[in-house]
Amino acid sequence: MPNSYPEIYFPVLVQAAVAIAVAAALTSISYLLGKRTRGRVKDSPYECGIEAVGSARERVSVKFYLVAIVFILFDIEAVFLYPWAVVFRELKMFAFVEMLLFVALVLAGFFYIWKKGALNWSESD
Repeated sequence: MPNSYPEIYFPVLVQAAVAIAVAAALTSISYLLGKRTRGRVKDSPYECGIEAVGSARERVSVKFYLVAIVFILFDIEAVFLYPWAVVFRELKMFAFVEMLLFVALVLAGFFYIWKKGALNWSESD
């Protein structure tokens, strides 16, 4: 049984060193042995078989970011629902009331952004 911190963390350090060495070796071998061809077609961006039109530096509507934030919000809600479901029988009514409050707050936020029009894609700014 390890008694000191170096003895405890030595296997972790060895694994990290091996992982870094393998990554560096594979990258180096790929760079040394890989075929390098350059050309206009090879260097052009490729997006789903469609020719690139315009600049990649165009402004993006803020609604994309709002929808992404809402998506993350509901993902986090799902992350909190799973452990609650696991221990639901042990906590009984207390857990039910707490999760009911949590879901009510999340739904209140969802209805707020819905009423503000953050999810309405048909209207332009």
